[in-house]
Amino acid sequence: MPEGHTLHRLAADHQEWFGGRPVRASSPQGRFAASAALLDGQVLAGAEAHGKHLFLDFADHGWVHIHLGLFGKVARGTGAPPPPTDTIRLRLTADNAWSDLRGPTACTLLTDEGKQAVHDRLGPDPLRAEDGPDAAWRRISRSRTTVAALLMDQKVVAGVGNVYRAEVLFRHGIDPYTPGNRLSRATWEVLWDDLAALMREGVRHDRIDTVRPEHTPEAMGRPPRVDDHGGEVYVYRRDGRPCLVCGERIRTASLAARNLFWCPRCQTDATCREPQKPCGSQGATSEPNAVDA
Repeated sequence: MPEGHTLHRLAADHQEWFGGRPVRASSPQGRFAASAALLDGQVLAGAEAHGKHLFLDFADHGWVHIHLGLFGKVARGTGAPPPPTDTIRLRLTADNAWSDLRGPTACTLLTDEGKQAVHDRLGPDPLRAEDGPDAAWRRISRSRTTVAALLMDQKVVAGVGNVYRAEVLFRHGIDPYTPGNRLSRATWEVLWDDLAALMREGVRHDRIDTVRPEHTPEAMGRPPRVDDHGGEVYVYRRDGRPCLVCGERIRTASLAARNLFWCPRCQTDATCREPQKPCGSQGATSEPNAVDA
């Protein structure tokens, strides 16, 4: 399932390519045909994301709400679009740009009230300027659920998926099985700030990279990672391989129906009463969810 940075990147792309211009809307698959007909020829007023949800603003005509889920994909580009197929739920075109949506969990036309209802059931998003760590902290600090599960709960923090969850816990040496109420407030704020920085880099580069300069393939003289998720990571999908920092074998286990990855040597902190020095470095690489995904 795409993580939050992907939806923010899609929002930025749609704003750049279609914002302020009338768009042609169609549904070759037919499942969004009636709504597409209402939107065809209308101006896209804006685009935004909250967690793993994308919203396209058609002003008085409503908001297109998109949740990609496990199988949804958006293909987009400039120039003439490829011939339409019956797998395209929503096609948008304008001037020299196009966007095709396939296989989403949700693609619906919402009123302002319907859109607000989606926001109301989501936690704060590290990529939204108006959101901060406080609301998530109130839930985390009262919970005996593991921090690994809380980070994946979209009602607690919106947009964090399996990759960011595993990587941010590693970067700060936190045992993923630590109960939320064992974290200190200072530790949570460090995690929040690092998530925001990592996810901003994800939006910028359209991929997830979490390793620090001293652990890149070039710095370590190792082959680059080859994975369909792309990007250089410390523990995600590296089970059985040596930790890039200490050499211990990365472990995996199932937690809340998702695979968890961690280093048993680097991630030994179980109390987290004070913020921890990030494992293997001084800080983030850039400037400063299984519920309702």
